[in-house]
Amino acid sequence: MIVVNGQGHIVFFNPGAEQIFGYTSEEMLGKPIESLLPEGARDKHVSYREKYRGAPHARPLVSGLNLQGRRKNGDTFDVEIALTPLENDGEKLVASTIRDVDGGDASEAYFRHLLQAAPDSMIIVDENGRIAISNDQSEKMFGYSRDELLGKPIEMLLPEAVRKQHVGHRKKFTDDPRLRPMGLDMDLLARRADGSQFPVEISLSPVKGATGSFVSSVIRDVTARRDMESELITARQAAERAHKANTAFLAAASHDLRQPVQALSLLTGALRRTVKDELALEMIESQQHSLDAMTNLLNSLLDISRLDAGAIKPEVEEFPVQRLIDRLSAEFTRQARQKGLSFNARACKAVIRSDPNLLSEIIQNLVSNSIRYTTVGEVVLECRVDDHSLHIDITDTGIGIDSADQEAIFREFHQLKDSATSSEGFGLGLAIVRRLAELLGHPVTVLSEKGEGSRFSVTVPLVNDSDAPTVGETKITASSTNTAASELILLIEDDRSVAAAWSMLLRAEGYQVVTADSVSSAEQAIAALEQPPALIITDYHLIDGSTGVQAVAAVRQSFNTELPAFIVSGDTSKVVDDARRVSNSMLLSKPVNTDELLEHARHTIRSGTIKTD
Repeated sequence: MIVVNGQGHIVFFNPGAEQIFGYTSEEMLGKPIESLLPEGARDKHVSYREKYRGAPHARPLVSGLNLQGRRKNGDTFDVEIALTPLENDGEKLVASTIRDVDGGDASEAYFRHLLQAAPDSMIIVDENGRIAISNDQSEKMFGYSRDELLGKPIEMLLPEAVRKQHVGHRKKFTDDPRLRPMGLDMDLLARRADGSQFPVEISLSPVKGATGSFVSSVIRDVTARRDMESELITARQAAERAHKANTAFLAAASHDLRQPVQALSLLTGALRRTVKDELALEMIESQQHSLDAMTNLLNSLLDISRLDAGAIKPEVEEFPVQRLIDRLSAEFTRQARQKGLSFNARACKAVIRSDPNLLSEIIQNLVSNSIRYTTVGEVVLECRVDDHSLHIDITDTGIGIDSADQEAIFREFHQLKDSATSSEGFGLGLAIVRRLAELLGHPVTVLSEKGEGSRFSVTVPLVNDSDAPTVGETKITASSTNTAASELILLIEDDRSVAAAWSMLLRAEGYQVVTADSVSSAEQAIAALEQPPALIITDYHLIDGSTGVQAVAAVRQSFNTELPAFIVSGDTSKVVDDARRVSNSMLLSKPVNTDELLEHARHTIRSGTIKTD
């Protein structure tokens, strides 16, 4: 321990100092402190001492400074020095605690090495807010030398606008010191020697030392990370804009691309019902075949695009699986019959949890795929219960799939090549199945051997596994009854070509048709009617910006009765969700199948209610 006065002369020199330096106390009292330094450092130390006297502050041991002392015999050695300002009867003194670390204390050397090797800036300030210790990273980060930092208020490293405010924050921390970890989402800025500012994260740790209380701070320059975060935010915003634009395009494309297909489908249906010439009917059937192929391709491409764009969101509910089977059986039976096959649907009483529309699309694609690759025999739809799950199996007696192809068949545009099977299809059905299955979390598996048929299985969660499915073979066929009724149908459609096609189809079936293109024109049209229409058929999007839902509500209000309604839309977005909630109505997707449409119309007009599933 050595104490010096304001002139830098030694006034106290204890036995520990005598042992380290080799001088007696009598030899050193009154001598300048510089006499204990190597000769090359003495003049520079005088200026340091004068600066310190102008701004005295506590400095702990292990300051990170490369300090050396000089013994009486002329040897130099490494030291650590703590400084503590004192006052005695008005006289300002400085007490120095000196430790010889020359090849000695391994823990001290390790700490110094750790301090300098730290990847972040480390600064320790005393209880007066002055910098007592800084490492090399601090010099690099802030652009100050260590001599310029030591003893200065920590506020020198902050933007000028926040310095006064920071003094108050520092005092509050001193009164209630606590650990503050890094990364607390605080927007902090630091200031370099050249005046430039940069974002930082700072952790604070209170430290108790022999010479007083200190605060250790670890400072990290986060400029690169903030720039990266900004770029990520910009990229995410651009992706969100692109996603919204893509979703809007898909919704518009779904509607606009389906409109001409809808008109063609309706006209073909009308022609089939009015033309009697055999050759003309053959041409119409060929045209319908091509139209069906175009419709399937359009639907598949739009489905793939919507799935990839994330535009489809599952709406999961609990429902009996038999409801889904009944809904699709007529279509499956018709597809199978056209190829001379048998389609068997086995009853299933299980209640499952899924999105009925998306699960229906999965099964529809799987059954259609089985029918396409089966030339003789049958396709069977049945259920199995296993470990709280229901397996919906589609089994066929078709060509089978080689093990090497069983994963590839789920890729886009991949088709099995076999001369015995139809070349119809585009290789998108199973790709859609895979995407929908992943979206719903319903695993799809395939069990097949070349030439031995295939079994595709969809696994869905059971609501109650005690409701085991009862199996019984039921052959379901579509009704072919044509009992046209001379009833009035109100048609609301704003596309003239589509409206004309609708009218021709319905009139060919024997119905009377009143047309309108908006809510207001529908109200005008029904004002002249003596009795309410038997059925409302309306497009969802109408010319005046209104919707089919609003049109149905207006017509029902005029007649004060819940008239049955078909709401038709090519829009596949969530915009049309309100149409699904309209009572005594059915939402149909464009292009509609004319045979199914007219079958629904016959039932609805006879009963006055929409057939549910």
